[in-house]
Amino acid sequence: MSTTQSERLRELLEPLVTSQGLDLEEIAVDSVGRKRVLSVIVDSDTGADLDQIADVSRALSAKLDESDAMGEGEYTLEVGTPGAERALTEHRHYVRATGRLVKFQLHEGGEIVARILDVDDDGLDVEVPGVKGRKATARRLAFADIDKARVQVEFNRKDSDVDSDVAKDMKEEEEA
Repeated sequence: MSTTQSERLRELLEPLVTSQGLDLEEIAVDSVGRKRVLSVIVDSDTGADLDQIADVSRALSAKLDESDAMGEGEYTLEVGTPGAERALTEHRHYVRATGRLVKFQLHEGGEIVARILDVDDDGLDVEVPGVKGRKATARRLAFADIDKARVQVEFNRKDSDVDSDVAKDMKEEEEA
């Protein structure tokens, strides 16, 4: 069974990233002119600060220097975090996005933009913002119903309290 360079790099680097308290989210090798760029995306439940990024970057660089995983040619190593509008593809991504506004593309067709209130093993509870003066509404989304999900950037968020009236209503309904 043949493995790609990205798979070999993941096998080599993931234990090192994990030992630094981070998750290895993505590896990509791209050619830019004659040079190659190895991009490594890391994250954790609490995020990754610049010191952690620098530490893991040094550790990855040393590991790559002692191996032949990147071959003989020159390359640039870039280590970073997923970014503001990250795609949600794993359960942990949804958990980390609790409280954030997300655009969901649904299997049944259509899309909704909603705030993630709670995540469990089967899906998530979301709050769909009200339009034209209407109240926000609660909705349950099963993971199986979601094709794609991407965090949305909010510049003017007025209420940073995740436990909104809708979330309180949902909890009251569950208790009843």
